[in-house]
Amino acid sequence: MLNFDNLGLSTEILLAIKIKGHTTPTPIQAQAIPHLMEGKDLLGIAQTGTGKTAAFALPLIDRLMKNRIKARPARMRALVLTPTRELASQILEQIHAYGKNSRLTSVVVFGGVSERPQIQAMSRGVDIVVGTPGRILDLIEQGHMLFEQLEVFILDEADRMLDMGFITDVKKIMRRLPPKRQTLLFSATMPNDIASLANTMLYKPVRVEVTPQSTTVEKVEQKVAMVEKGNRLMMLRNIVRQNSNGSVLVFTRTKHGADRVVKHLEREKVVAMAIHGNKSQNARERALLSFRTGKIKVLVATDIAARGIDVPGVGYVINYDLPEDPECYVHRIGRTARAGLGGVAISFCDHSELHLLRAVERLIKQKVPVTTSL
Repeated sequence: MLNFDNLGLSTEILLAIKIKGHTTPTPIQAQAIPHLMEGKDLLGIAQTGTGKTAAFALPLIDRLMKNRIKARPARMRALVLTPTRELASQILEQIHAYGKNSRLTSVVVFGGVSERPQIQAMSRGVDIVVGTPGRILDLIEQGHMLFEQLEVFILDEADRMLDMGFITDVKKIMRRLPPKRQTLLFSATMPNDIASLANTMLYKPVRVEVTPQSTTVEKVEQKVAMVEKGNRLMMLRNIVRQNSNGSVLVFTRTKHGADRVVKHLEREKVVAMAIHGNKSQNARERALLSFRTGKIKVLVATDIAARGIDVPGVGYVINYDLPEDPECYVHRIGRTARAGLGGVAISFCDHSELHLLRAVERLIKQKVPVTTSL
């Protein structure tokens, strides 16, 4: 059986992997890392929860360690571009964990917080920058980011970038990058716009696909509960109380809806917090930390968090509202059944939303069973 020792990674990285308790690479890691160690461009099609962050972080750290070059002021050696602040923070956490013995420098760059610390970090030069498109562009235009020393560019969650309207910003950033570089593009799905983008930014890429496009995690038990909107708060409360030992992640369609659900649960003496685009970055990070550490049992989120939450032990995902975009359903329920564990996804639906349910079923190519007992 393939293990990390067979992938040619440096001793320092192997030690960090052992400390994290990993022994066997996931399929995306086993397939991608050897090609990336050879410096090839890569197109990776992998769902959330498959271990793709380590698939690019491990060979990236290895490359930068073996070829030590001091990044000059305002320069970086690698840029990881990702759609959300939460995802950027989580990627940096993993880079810190795997690179703890590397002495590489890194910084996370996103909006919603003061740009001053980010500018200060860039003024010294940084090995790895992880960031979101908007703030990256701001710093470029202010002259705080230059790319002459860039060796590796990684575009993560490319289809989510498209969904959130960031592709134009991504293309603006790419025009600043040196043509000679290693480029990686990861996406859970491959719509035509992303395939076209891949053709323009990758050179003779290796294609790695570990799951069929737009499929759901097999270990997620999916259910639909036919319930009118006026009865959903009561049903949600009952599910939360029955699931006394695990975390519950609830998705609503709107920010107002998320706040309303939290207020209702608090009236029922259930500790919950909301995370959405109107929350400050500090509030979002505080909510995620509280959820991850078990201080709160229920986190209520809009789709901005569908790919930005990586929390082990989420027992239930509740689609309080079915999403308008069926792709979001796949990413929402991917928040449970992570790291080899099982999980349950329950979608609330009424007759006015049947068209949304049918769109989901067409995408995942299966019927979601209707349940009468929760």
